Amino acid sequence: MRVGNGVDAHRFGPGRPLMLGTVRVEHPEGLVGHSDGDVVAHAICDALLAAAGGPDIGSLFPPGDPAWEGVSGARLLTLTHEHVTDRGFRVVNAHAVVICEEPRIGPYRESMGRSMSDILGAPVTVHATTMEGMGFTGRREGIACQAVALVETAEGA
Repeated sequence: MRVGNGVDAHRFGPGRPLMLGTVRVEHPEGLVGHSDGDVVAHAICDALLAAAGGPDIGSLFPPGDPAWEGVSGARLLTLTHEHVTDRGFRVVNAHAVVICEEPRIGPYRESMGRSMSDILGAPVTVHATTMEGMGFTGRREGIACQAVALVETAEGA
């Protein structure tokens, strides 16, 4: 078994839907990024890649590459899962902690977990916390996420 950690953060910006954990979340602004800015999916991707001894998400899906412009977190998570599987690992579980003052994550956490669990074929849980008004997330300038993932050697690998 191997464990990996992942972190991502993006600032809010107008004219984009807010995607978190592959789920559209009601909010007046989305997250700015080369892709859809889904910090939850991105942090889990990095955690999975770290656990499998792979490259980080930016190396696998370079942010300046037009091929990845606007790509969904769901697609990146699917491709990351394939990469981890190709390296001979099976996802055991993943967990993410979303760090933001807004929007409230509670109403979306179960659908995020379900959606990402379906993609990975393993349990994914989502928690949330605030920074009590401190830092960029406390000032409501964006959202951050930390994630951890556990993988094991796949049978026969």
